[in-house]
Amino acid sequence: MKKIFLVIMMSIPLIMNGQIDLKYQTPDQDIMVLADAPMAPAIRINSKGTHSVLMYRSNFKSIDELSETELRLAGLRINPITNISSRARYYYDLKILDIATNKETPVSNLPQNARLTNFSWSHDQSKMAFTNTTLTGVELWVLDIKMAKASRLTDASLNANMGDVINWTKDDQSIITTMLPKNRAALIDAETAIPTGPTVSINEGQKAQNRTYQDLLKNKTDESNFKSLAHSELWKINLDGTKSLWKEAAMYSYIGLSPNGEYVMVETVHEPFSYIVPYYRFPSKTDIYDLDGKLVKNMLNVPLMEELPKGFMAVRKGPRSLRWRDDHPATLYWAEALDQGDPEMKVEFRDAIYQQKAPFTEEKTLLIQTKERYNSIEWGNENLAVCYNYWWNTRNLRTEIFDPSDNSKKPTLFSERNYQDRYSDPGNFVTEKNDLNRYTLLIDDNDLYLQGAGYSPKGKLPFIDKYDLGSGETTRLYQSEDNEMLESLVNVMDIKEGKVLTRLESANKYPNYFFRNINTNKLTPVTQFENPFEAIQNVHKEVIKYTREDGVELSATLYLPVGYDKEKKEKMPMLMWAYPREFKDKASAGQVTSSSKEFTYPWYGSPLYWVNRGYVVLDDAAFPIVGEGDEEPNDTFIKQLVANAKSAIDAVDGMGYIDRNRVAVGGHSYGAFMTANLLTHSDLFAAGIARSGAYNRTLTPFGFQSEERNYWEAPNIYYEMSPFMHCDKMKTPLLLIHGQEDNNSGTYPMQSERYFNALKGLGATVRLIMLPKESHGYVARESILHMLWEQDQWLEKYVKNKETESKP
Repeated sequence: MKKIFLVIMMSIPLIMNGQIDLKYQTPDQDIMVLADAPMAPAIRINSKGTHSVLMYRSNFKSIDELSETELRLAGLRINPITNISSRARYYYDLKILDIATNKETPVSNLPQNARLTNFSWSHDQSKMAFTNTTLTGVELWVLDIKMAKASRLTDASLNANMGDVINWTKDDQSIITTMLPKNRAALIDAETAIPTGPTVSINEGQKAQNRTYQDLLKNKTDESNFKSLAHSELWKINLDGTKSLWKEAAMYSYIGLSPNGEYVMVETVHEPFSYIVPYYRFPSKTDIYDLDGKLVKNMLNVPLMEELPKGFMAVRKGPRSLRWRDDHPATLYWAEALDQGDPEMKVEFRDAIYQQKAPFTEEKTLLIQTKERYNSIEWGNENLAVCYNYWWNTRNLRTEIFDPSDNSKKPTLFSERNYQDRYSDPGNFVTEKNDLNRYTLLIDDNDLYLQGAGYSPKGKLPFIDKYDLGSGETTRLYQSEDNEMLESLVNVMDIKEGKVLTRLESANKYPNYFFRNINTNKLTPVTQFENPFEAIQNVHKEVIKYTREDGVELSATLYLPVGYDKEKKEKMPMLMWAYPREFKDKASAGQVTSSSKEFTYPWYGSPLYWVNRGYVVLDDAAFPIVGEGDEEPNDTFIKQLVANAKSAIDAVDGMGYIDRNRVAVGGHSYGAFMTANLLTHSDLFAAGIARSGAYNRTLTPFGFQSEERNYWEAPNIYYEMSPFMHCDKMKTPLLLIHGQEDNNSGTYPMQSERYFNALKGLGATVRLIMLPKESHGYVARESILHMLWEQDQWLEKYVKNKETESKP
């Protein structure tokens, strides 16, 4: 009979019942010095490049904040006391940066204990609106950029539960916002509510193959509370302090003013609700109003969407993606499926795009038909626009230039490519603000401009091109030099002057923003942020390239421990961190998009802390899962997974840096799934760290990640890919970490709990950490520091100080 046991940390006494009463811990000082490094502010630069708003926030939330009241309803997480997302991240301070003088001015009159979010420029960018969350609700504020002064416009009576709270009117003198209704229905305490009957769900032959969504409605109490929390009144708040009711209470999910400001598109959610899909698939209605709130036209009435055809490219029938044209004063456009929304249907064109001009009384006009599924349009002018359409199954992306005024003209195919092929990416078309204060294509006579990341076998070398609409020829205007700095083009500010906002960084120089003149190559500093991670600023870093046994080119970023002597080449323990990605061709899978010149930034979930603890770190190791032609990537998932790992270890071992008997692997989410499978199906690792993963694919029976097939179509795939089904093979120590309130589709906390129980029952060495109040990603300081402590203790015991035995 097998012994059933649980291995506990060496610093913690053995507890026979398997649970430990443990307070939050903090990791070693070598880790703390990096975890507590201050964040540089976020920046919002105006379109003229004259001023920027510097926005400051803490690295973490607190466990007290995460412990505030929370209701999880219809895919939302709401604080019913403050009426805003319970997971919102806040800024606490603002400054105005005058870019010409580099002078920073603190914003005056900000609220005490500020919790600021929902930032929105006015059209002329002289002001910025935002919300402040108090202990009792959400206030509306406005920032005067020139005066560097904030002013409160309302008391704490906004309703930000559905998100769309700030909508500037055309004259920038008013904001249409969602406010709590006067006669709001009282919330029902779900814990004390007495049921009046069972919850009954029915289906009468329809197929509803939905992903495993979280936080769904479960009963009539949830329905009532969602309805109450989603209801708002629309109010017009004037900057002079006056306000007026604009529309009566409803469940508003989207508000969008026309470019000329004369019409307002309003989307509302309606009953009946669903217990199997989130609120954005509930019935909805889209109406057009004039600025006085008078109904002009009902545009859309969408039924409950519980059933869709199978496949990632499935869409609903009828009009969808209704929005305003950015180049017209008030013209609506939308897509309609020509294949009934069914990817299996064979048609010449998948979608048709239509438009209708105000006052929306004439018949709709056809603009263009797309061979693949419609994605988006970038508008230029009356005779020029760019349409993007794609097909996920083949990774095909088509970019077409067309004339919106004449659908008889055949669109010009600008590019058609595999969108995972980063080396062939021609870049994004450059836009500029038009007279309607909307961003449209930058058109210079007969030329368009493109801004690209510039990935190639030589590295990342961003570029700006000019595209001649007449000849179809492209001329390169600028490309970054291959030097010690890594450049990322942010925005073209003025193409005629050659002024571009760019970001420069290196492995040990913090990313900072500059204006580059691409005509003269002159750089003008915008920000001057210092490197807060001095402890690891001189760590050795390089991108290594190696080849999988089947010929797929792989790469990873290699870090050597702080103070490592490359001459002595002492063999060190290694921590490898990765995340699998699916591809349809080997060439795209083998492309390199990492750079040794990227700033070394240890974010909360990063493995980089351990370069300061004596470990070699192999970060972002390429783990492509390739399925070419009719073969799906997951058909050989395990084989490719193990081959990726072995190739990575062989590569670093061949460089002489590591003891291959002391290698750990880790990952988050799908990376955790990867980790569990690697420990199950190989003997390559001394230990593993799996955070917020899913381990039993039969619990996600209608697809997961990039798998379209359901369980009943591919039962062997689901079985073989599930580490839960192979717990008896686990012989390697595994640390499981999961947020107790994980809201990610498929990664229920139950996944880790049941996997732990199965491993424990079969005698594996395993430890499960459930972080209270945390979701799929972790945000509380207490949680993150404890997570780092757990990982460090695990690595110290089972990797660095492992009793080694020789491996063949």
